Amino acid sequence: MRDKKSKYAILGMLSIEPMSGYDIKKEIEESISNFWTESYGQIYPVLKNLVAEKLVTKTVQKGAGKPDRHIYALTERGRKELQSWLAQDAMPKVERNEFLLKLFFGEEVAVTVSIRHVEQFRELQRGLLEKYKAIEKEIKTLYLDNPNAPYWLMTVRHGQYVRQALLDWCDETLAKLNKMAKATRDKH
Repeated sequence: MRDKKSKYAILGMLSIEPMSGYDIKKEIEESISNFWTESYGQIYPVLKNLVAEKLVTKTVQKGAGKPDRHIYALTERGRKELQSWLAQDAMPKVERNEFLLKLFFGEEVAVTVSIRHVEQFRELQRGLLEKYKAIEKEIKTLYLDNPNAPYWLMTVRHGQYVRQALLDWCDETLAKLNKMAKATRDKH
């Protein structure tokens, strides 16, 4: 099912503007990577299929002394396919989270191991929150006139709210784990 969703992620990127496979990967990393990723190994086969389905066109830009660039553009049929998919309900997904799995079975290791895991997770969330604040600033500075900007801001704000909630959870969890570690030390 991942490949089917990749199709729509790529159609969505091309709805912004025509791009090469490299540009699509770069734009995904710079815009939606807080909730969606694609590898080159996914992008190029999907692009080939999209061309075959006549949902995108491919043109070749000759490069002077550089490799040719293959630029993909959304067709009207591709835009209609994207719009149809966008109108459908989103399928809920259960996340596989190794960090939470380890915390769930934390009784099997020293409390300090769980503390270390939560501290690392907290640092990751703090870094992501800063990244999303920078993205928000960039959108407001460079793209405010873009008709996509309000939607881009909504998704980046989602990332900010989730990261802040996770930071609050980390603080609460670390307080409990540190209390447990102190109780264990006091026993000995």
